[in-house]
Amino acid sequence: MSVSKLSPAKRRLLSNCCNRVLGEPADWLIRAAHNRCLPDGGKLWDQTMVGEPVGQIEFTLASRHGIKARPVRQQLWAQRVELCNGTGSALHVTSIVAREIDAPAGAKPVEWRLLTNRCADTCAEVVELIDWYRARWEIEMLFDILKNACRIESLQLEHIGKLERAIAVYLVVAWRIAHLMRLGRTCPDLDATRFFDWAEIRAAYMRSKAGPPTKPTLNQALRLIAGFGDFLARKGDGEPGVQTIWKGLRKIRIAAEALREMDAAYR
Repeated sequence: MSVSKLSPAKRRLLSNCCNRVLGEPADWLIRAAHNRCLPDGGKLWDQTMVGEPVGQIEFTLASRHGIKARPVRQQLWAQRVELCNGTGSALHVTSIVAREIDAPAGAKPVEWRLLTNRCADTCAEVVELIDWYRARWEIEMLFDILKNACRIESLQLEHIGKLERAIAVYLVVAWRIAHLMRLGRTCPDLDATRFFDWAEIRAAYMRSKAGPPTKPTLNQALRLIAGFGDFLARKGDGEPGVQTIWKGLRKIRIAAEALREMDAAYR
């Protein structure tokens, strides 16, 4: 779980909730910004990078803000260190440094410095934590849907049990929206009928003069659904994001329900 953007108060609240629900502390992984002093007088990053790297990782860095996607190869260091937690006692954490090597000319090398409560004694365990961190935007996206589309912060329920059940349902909704968005980009030619029923597809094509094709693809259906959520589909707009998809799904749901009612009434 990436909690790098949470305030200390929210981190304590998250930890307390996890302790209550899971019965044990949650694992955490944060990006560290400061080269902290260690109890023995050394510096955190110097201590982390003592000795040879534990291994390497290779992945494709996604495109962003006009920067094309490119392959990245990083060397990995990991050390178990002791930090002061601000209350006079020690906090034992694993410090990780992932530093890019052989970066292309003109490109800024990708370097991440992470802290976690998990032990990482092998290269595979360090790589797993790097993969966690690389998934941070998907996690942010999921919680953006929960907060702004499902509006779980506006729930006013009397008991925590009801709140937990409501959040469980909304988590499924948020996952579906994020899943549709990602599949629409990575697997655009999937059959749309695997994800939407006939009424939802017909509702999506309400604005199309030609009507739905025999086998609409997922990407085609999603772009039309997002159009109901203010996705303009201009040449430079790229693919629809979760916000336009969830806004479009709200309107499509109403139209699809009307089509089902009409079909049942006049069958």
